[in-house]
Amino acid sequence: MTGIRVLVCDDEQLLREALVRLVGAADDLTVVGAVGDGAAALAAVAEHRPDVVLMDIRLPGMDGIEATRRIVERNAGGPTRVLILTTYDLDSYVYAGLQAGASGFLLKDAPGERIRDGIRIVAAGQSVLAPEATTRMIEALQPILPTDEDRALWAAAERLTDRERQVCELIAQGMSNDEIAARLVISRYTVKVHVSSILAKLGLPDRVHVLLSWSRLRGLRR
Repeated sequence: MTGIRVLVCDDEQLLREALVRLVGAADDLTVVGAVGDGAAALAAVAEHRPDVVLMDIRLPGMDGIEATRRIVERNAGGPTRVLILTTYDLDSYVYAGLQAGASGFLLKDAPGERIRDGIRIVAAGQSVLAPEATTRMIEALQPILPTDEDRALWAAAERLTDRERQVCELIAQGMSNDEIAARLVISRYTVKVHVSSILAKLGLPDRVHVLLSWSRLRGLRR
């Protein structure tokens, strides 16, 4: 098998089969397995070592959030990354899934090519967010009393430069690197340098978690 190796996990058989056909239709994507619950996903990851797991959230037994957490923990620094597929009524679960280590989320009714592109983006070590649901998710992150994790993040954020804070603000608005470059009148390469520095200073794995963490800090500062 060649190309990007994908594991599909969804408890609805018809949707699971549709996703297998959708992914398999691309020459650079290969489906290595299709399972219907979280425990089976863990076993399949151990057996096939996929590059990307398309993960549903609502699953029988072990749900997609817990399965994502275990996959990420067991593959720390390894090749397997998780892309969550959700629906509008699952917004309250998306934050937990991303906190568990998922590299992003897309809506189940997204166009097929968007899902395939999302797989490619995640496999390349980047992150992807469904633009239709990002705003709803951020609005759901209402501030509560700051946690120890919040305080540590606050302290780390003090090390950011003014420009890096600007970039964080724009990431939190859901902007891509190209959009940030245009807004700040800087090169796309310079944006990438700023993002890399932000990730290192905040101790975050990718820009998805910058969006979540910065949105959280913004809410706590109100």
